[in-house]
Amino acid sequence: MKIVLLEGLGVSQQVIARHADKLAQLGHIFNAYPKDTDPQVQLDRSRDADVVMLANMPLSPLVVEQSPNLKFIDVAFTGVDHIPMDAAKAKGIAVSNASGYATQAVAELAVSFMIQLLRNVGKTEEKCRQGGTKDGLVGNLLCGKTVGIVGAGAIGKKTAALCKAFGCHVIAFNRSPVSDAAIDEQVSLDELLERSDIVSLHCPLTPQTKGLIGGDQLTKMKSSAILINTARGAVVDSAALAQALKEGRIAGAACDVFEMEPPLPLDHPLLHCPNTIVTPHIAFASVESMEMRADIVFENLYSWLNGKQLNPV
Repeated sequence: MKIVLLEGLGVSQQVIARHADKLAQLGHIFNAYPKDTDPQVQLDRSRDADVVMLANMPLSPLVVEQSPNLKFIDVAFTGVDHIPMDAAKAKGIAVSNASGYATQAVAELAVSFMIQLLRNVGKTEEKCRQGGTKDGLVGNLLCGKTVGIVGAGAIGKKTAALCKAFGCHVIAFNRSPVSDAAIDEQVSLDELLERSDIVSLHCPLTPQTKGLIGGDQLTKMKSSAILINTARGAVVDSAALAQALKEGRIAGAACDVFEMEPPLPLDHPLLHCPNTIVTPHIAFASVESMEMRADIVFENLYSWLNGKQLNPV
């Protein structure tokens, strides 16, 4: 089999070399390349591959359409909205992801965002650097707040558990019934938006969730509420969120994801809003998570080579 890794996995070269040696001993060819989003470059590197591996770089449809030997796409990421899934399915190409590698990392960052916004960390840090004090910027506790979890999968449940540890009341909106000790109630999306002090998004990007949080939904939120998005950027209407923040219709937001992968254009509306934390898609990226991701994605590969697919999408 010819196996092609189209981008780095955020681990040391020694880790990649170890797997390359193992694959060579098993009689396979393994080539690793630096990230390149150019469709023609991706196709040139993948044209005769049996397996393509990548993380969150968008995979060009050309790779699926014009790589006749391609049988398996091994995704070192949880979401697969950057993969041409319909084309892969039509050609019978198996796809696996690395679900679970970043559950703790994303949940921890989501809770960190909640605390930073509630305690006015950004504003008070700026004041401190200017020689000022906390006057007028005393914040609020996370304890006692109602946290609404939108999407109660593994990351949503982990975030709920961390919030419960802080003494929050946790409600959830999910497309299927949820049974979890950390979730106190399962409610409709409208009720969640109306009741929550904090709305934390953890749903995948699908045709049903694209634009899930738009102008109408933001209007239902409390003026004192904050929105956390560590899910997918397109789940939220960025322009509507920016307008709500600028008009003070919600109290704040933290966004780690956007409609496109950073770097963002400098005129992106969410870069110029009050009470807003923006980070360039860091939620999944910890040393521990990257190591776990590499372990999962190569285990996916070895298992598939042995005739059993793990983590199928």
